[in-house]
Amino acid sequence: MENFAHRSIMSSGHRIHVVEHGPPDGTPVIMIHGFPESWYSWRHQLVALGDAGHRAMAIDVRGYGRSAAPPEIESYAMTALVGDVVAVIDELGAGDAVVVGHDWGAPVAWNTALLRPDRVRGVAGLSVPYSGRGDVRPLDSFRAMAGDELFYIDYFQEPGLVEAEVEKDLAGWLRGFYFTASGEADHAAPTMGLVPRGHELRERLQQPKPGQMAWLSDDDFAFYLGEFERSGLTGGFNRYRNIERDWTELAPWRHAPIVVPALFIGGDADGPTRLGQGAIDRFDQTLPKLTRSEILDNCGHWTQQEQPEAVNELLLEFIAALG
Repeated sequence: MENFAHRSIMSSGHRIHVVEHGPPDGTPVIMIHGFPESWYSWRHQLVALGDAGHRAMAIDVRGYGRSAAPPEIESYAMTALVGDVVAVIDELGAGDAVVVGHDWGAPVAWNTALLRPDRVRGVAGLSVPYSGRGDVRPLDSFRAMAGDELFYIDYFQEPGLVEAEVEKDLAGWLRGFYFTASGEADHAAPTMGLVPRGHELRERLQQPKPGQMAWLSDDDFAFYLGEFERSGLTGGFNRYRNIERDWTELAPWRHAPIVVPALFIGGDADGPTRLGQGAIDRFDQTLPKLTRSEILDNCGHWTQQEQPEAVNELLLEFIAALG
């Protein structure tokens, strides 16, 4: 990691931390992480893309790491995060860029391509397929799906509630969250996507046994833990607290397709990919310039970390085809 360059750019008065590798005249590729992660989740892709001659960049999403963490919940609206990506593209002076996102970073990438196709050369989403702004309010959909329990996104809505749970054992919560969503977890166990009313999400988290979670070394985990010991997780949870606001603000793009070249990568053991099968089935309508949709075998939620070589190969192929 000693070859990575770190800097900050300003977006609407907010500091965005950018980590970069590769020649300044290479194809710009901006990578956006999800929850609860960091620019560091793209460490394997920064090396592979940068060494291949691309200008690879991974950001700390606002609220994470060295980026600004404004206190207002509305500061984490989707339109604000799209603005941060465009600000990074502006800073490059390149005109446009390839935009890649994982987990919550995938909707940020998809919506950057949707709202600003003039600034996006191509878009890749990992784990979360593009579905577009639909007709049903998100919380109504989640509550219908969850029945007597709470869908985890609904559970995250009350400020301070889940933060208090996390603070009881930050290291244990993070380790359990990472492992339970990975391809190594027991997927026959009750899902962490649903929280029984009156209970906490951590009760559904599994803990790895020695030798498991090889894709995340002790040093890797220590990096994440250190980041969240400094920043807390409120910025990450505030992203979830904007889903109703996003649904309202994105109403003009209801059912709109993304018109730039696109790539989707999911995992066969990844919850968001499995839940998104309906969206994947509609790619012919929502992603008319889709070049490839690949579901990786034996891969859980942390796509680019669990199977970095496969993801690197697919991204390099996609970028090369863009010209």
